[in-house]
Amino acid sequence: MSMKTNWKGLVLVGLISSASTLAGFKLLGTDSEKDVIFKEAPTESIARFTSTGAPVGAPGDFVYAAEATTPTVVHIKSTMTRRASRGQQIPDIFRDFFGDEFDGGSRGPQSSEASGSGVIISSDGYIVTNNHVVEGAQELEVTLHNKGKYRAKVIGTDPSTDIAVIRVEAKNLPAVVLGNSDAVKVGEWVVAVGNPFNLESTVTAGIVSAKGRGLGIIGQSSRRNGVTPTSAASGDSPLESFIQTDAVVNPGNSGGALVNLKGELIGINTAIASPTGSFAGYAFAVPASIVKKVSSDLIKFGNVQRGYLGISLDNLDSKKAEEYGVKVNDGVYVRDFTENSAAQAGGVNKGDVIVKVDGMDIHSIPELQQSIGLHKPGDKVNLTVNRDGKEKDLNITLRNRTGGSDIIKRDESAAVMSTLGAEFGNLSDQEKQRLTRYKVDGGVKVLSISGGKLARSGVEEGFIITKVNGKAVKSVKEFQSAIAGKEESMVQFEGLYPDAPYDVYSFGFRL
Repeated sequence: MSMKTNWKGLVLVGLISSASTLAGFKLLGTDSEKDVIFKEAPTESIARFTSTGAPVGAPGDFVYAAEATTPTVVHIKSTMTRRASRGQQIPDIFRDFFGDEFDGGSRGPQSSEASGSGVIISSDGYIVTNNHVVEGAQELEVTLHNKGKYRAKVIGTDPSTDIAVIRVEAKNLPAVVLGNSDAVKVGEWVVAVGNPFNLESTVTAGIVSAKGRGLGIIGQSSRRNGVTPTSAASGDSPLESFIQTDAVVNPGNSGGALVNLKGELIGINTAIASPTGSFAGYAFAVPASIVKKVSSDLIKFGNVQRGYLGISLDNLDSKKAEEYGVKVNDGVYVRDFTENSAAQAGGVNKGDVIVKVDGMDIHSIPELQQSIGLHKPGDKVNLTVNRDGKEKDLNITLRNRTGGSDIIKRDESAAVMSTLGAEFGNLSDQEKQRLTRYKVDGGVKVLSISGGKLARSGVEEGFIITKVNGKAVKSVKEFQSAIAGKEESMVQFEGLYPDAPYDVYSFGFRL
């Protein structure tokens, strides 16, 4: 399969896509347990040996890591439906002969398929992957290491970290052991396991090149071909603190495992630095500490419970230290506070330099974001700040993004509307009149597109939605009622464009 070769810069590890026809499918139900039991590495080292008799974790010996991890990594195939391009409209000459109702076979919904990887985190079917692997998919098919195939449902997604959790109805699955990503050292050997280019169970090795990388790729617009980063459409700001490695990672590795030589998960492979869209030197993984926090919150609450300090920040170097007039040039500078700031309430001042969180040194904004992002609202952290050349310890009670300390539960109706990624409006009387001859007496107009599933389905501004699941909708209120409570359900839309009302488009996706 050919891959694009133009410059891609920093890209998500990506998906491998192909065109196909979608006949029909049924997703699994949405009921699930609200907790998961992880397998975690012991705090004290336990003597283990590879099949060759060498101690587990011996430098340069990758056999044990490969044997332990490969059965826990799955192949994920996602299918999404798109409407036909407006460029495929029926030529007027055919309408002259056959009338406006002539179909010509170009209106049916079309689908695309893409593939990525995932890692089993519990024996009862929970799997962690990247958000961009499952984003916009109506159907997910998971293939296990033993070739078993299962339909999967999405438990929850967190675009701000590009992590998602899906589940298959299966028992006694081999689950990965979660390691301590905070203890990973630069220069340490690591192994990447995934399904690049649809090549199942591929193992590559390298070293940890750096930690705490903030690349600025989460929050940019997403494409299904995997060559641009995912959209951070949630209310949370992007949280990036990647582990950088030179283990070979390619399209299709998205959501796969990065493990140490003991076979313990230390990250989920997410992005590559590349001029071609394929591996060209470095790859980046979401640390296991973030993966564990995000996945457990998604399973328990449906969304991520992230604590906030409520401050505006800046990285320091010697030049900025001189500019700000501070005594240290390593740490994170506090420029300002947000409304109802937890840090300000806890005694932090403008001009302070945050140098430690709970005793751990902080050198950059990504490191600070990671250390705070692992906590939920209401948690207490010890912040060490350098103020006028002297260090001061402050106890801070973290707040949620609205400035409170409560757990924020997912607003189901708002979440569904946000998923669509558009603003809607009622038709004017003039627009209704123009459409009367086409037996359309109402609908909902797409006023703007800001990403989301409508954009990924090819919908453009000005499109008029006339039916939802076969039922006519004549106002925004009726439209909202039609999709209310449909989260994690398949929804079918029908509509048209006012400049070509004879072309009726039908498309669907899972909200």
